[in-house]
Amino acid sequence: MYFDKAGRENTEATLKKAYERGKELGLTELVVASTKGDTALKAWGIFSGFTITSVTYHCGYMEPFKSVMKEEVKKELETKGVRVVSATHALSGVERAVAKKHSGVYPALLIADTLRLFGQGTKVAVEVAVMAADSGNLTGKDIVSIGGSGHGADTALILKPANQSDLFDMRIREIVCKPRDF
Repeated sequence: MYFDKAGRENTEATLKKAYERGKELGLTELVVASTKGDTALKAWGIFSGFTITSVTYHCGYMEPFKSVMKEEVKKELETKGVRVVSATHALSGVERAVAKKHSGVYPALLIADTLRLFGQGTKVAVEVAVMAADSGNLTGKDIVSIGGSGHGADTALILKPANQSDLFDMRIREIVCKPRDF
């Protein structure tokens, strides 16, 4: 499925299409990018029978020593059984700091930009799958991974996850949906 443009208005359709396809394939794990928890809460209401891992920015991303996701939202998600991962971006991390200070291009940033050729949501869906794998929340079986282009969700992938140290063992099996214009 293709959306005319990127954005949060695609969130509900992305979640529903991803759930349908995941069920068809017999999958049981979902990773969803959710900065403040809104998309993860919506996913919880749709992905019945799935283990859900919500991935948000690392502490200090927006403001030093501050979490982007409010503690009460994190607790609500965890009460519902959603695993919440707050981690450094797998496809930038310390390389972004080096690039800002010294200029230049670095391998992880090149990988991120290459994935963005398919849209920001594709890069995010790959990245949060790596972050969830590195946090120990995945089994290694194929998963549904959902990302977006700033707010909400507009991209869903079926993929075989991998840890950061084995990134090139990841396999994007299917693109369930994504925006055409981004």
